[in-house]
Amino acid sequence: MARYTGPSCKQCRREGEKLFLKGARCLTEKCAFERRGYAPGQHGQTPRRRAVGYATQLREKQKVKRIYGVLEEQFRNYFEKANQKRGVTGEALLVSLETRLDNMVYRLGFASSRKAGRQLVRHRHILVNGKIVDIPAYTVKPGEIISVKPKSRDNEHILQALKSSSAEELSWLRLDKVKMEGELLEIPQRASIPTTVQEQMVVELYSK
Repeated sequence: MARYTGPSCKQCRREGEKLFLKGARCLTEKCAFERRGYAPGQHGQTPRRRAVGYATQLREKQKVKRIYGVLEEQFRNYFEKANQKRGVTGEALLVSLETRLDNMVYRLGFASSRKAGRQLVRHRHILVNGKIVDIPAYTVKPGEIISVKPKSRDNEHILQALKSSSAEELSWLRLDKVKMEGELLEIPQRASIPTTVQEQMVVELYSK
């Protein structure tokens, strides 16, 4: 599956806020958004116009895509599937993105960012129910155990990420740092998903 390979910090600057795409670096003075908080490009320092209507909905969609690291076609597929489910479409969309394996690896603290989580999955460092799964878009189901492969448990990047893990704060996850394994206890509710986006705007955009 295709993925964005350009500068991550440029995406934050385009959205006008930190999306924490580079993990710990985003919390240091090296963060490009802290140094250049204006939009990228020749006219980046021109005062931003207040977005309204379609522009607001488009920016929100772009923000969600960038946070979870998916491109347009894949994101559209997630929306179509969410739209076919019962309940609130926007919430179903976020749940689908949250239960991606690369995101779960990030939420459990095995990776400092979703991009790093994707890399761990692709490089076959992650097990699901004891078996290697190297598909970042794999949908994790409640009760499934996500763990770090035994041979990868001394990986410096994983150990460093675990030190700052806050998975214990999420009621729908269980994390055992000693065993380096976690479990999705239940499908998360919107109120317990710590992602500051307005998913209803995405629904309105695609419903036109």
